Amino acid sequence: MSDTVVMNALRHGLVLEDLPDSRAWLVEVMRQAFPAMSVSEAGTLAEARAAVQAQRPDIALIDLNLPDGFGVSLISELHQLSPDIYTVVATIYDDDQHVFPALRAGAHGYLLKEQSQELLANLLRGLVSGEPPLSPAIARKMLRFFSPPASEAGSVALTPREQEVLRLIAKGYKLAEVARMLELSRYTVGDYVKALYRKLNITTRAEATMEAARRGIVAPEG
Repeated sequence: MSDTVVMNALRHGLVLEDLPDSRAWLVEVMRQAFPAMSVSEAGTLAEARAAVQAQRPDIALIDLNLPDGFGVSLISELHQLSPDIYTVVATIYDDDQHVFPALRAGAHGYLLKEQSQELLANLLRGLVSGEPPLSPAIARKMLRFFSPPASEAGSVALTPREQEVLRLIAKGYKLAEVARMLELSRYTVGDYVKALYRKLNITTRAEATMEAARRGIVAPEG
């Protein structure tokens, strides 16, 4: 399918952003990227869901922190409605707690609003040729997290039990669940987790998940 055909197939967009000025700014980004597209606007998740019911978007530009919830929920809903709907995050947050939940929910891209309208529009147009719209800082983050493990001499070795604990917490199990599965006390598992965080120089479950993926302990999607 040619780029022109894909471009013409993108007829309707949705911008979800609670701040009116930012919303207008993002609507302009969408129109710069796809001049022939009609664009609906929403300031809350509820308004966005109503807009989707009225007219299913071909592409949605979604902020994450909203008055009535987290934009990741809409990303997941749109992905379930149709994987063909392009969902792209537009936010100021570039930390793991925002980036990876959005991408796991099915987001096709992740853009930082600190960049110019021209650059964001160009990145959005990349969807037409199959290029995920990722701000450079996000692309670098992904490359770091999914790069091959360090050489054996420079990597941190984990015991089999530590690997098992890391695998389970990376899969989202709570400490009590890990304790039951491994037939250990919750306090022992807590000690393992603290040791892992110290050994791997990490501080969050998201980082633990990505470290487990880098080591091949779990699949990259967690």
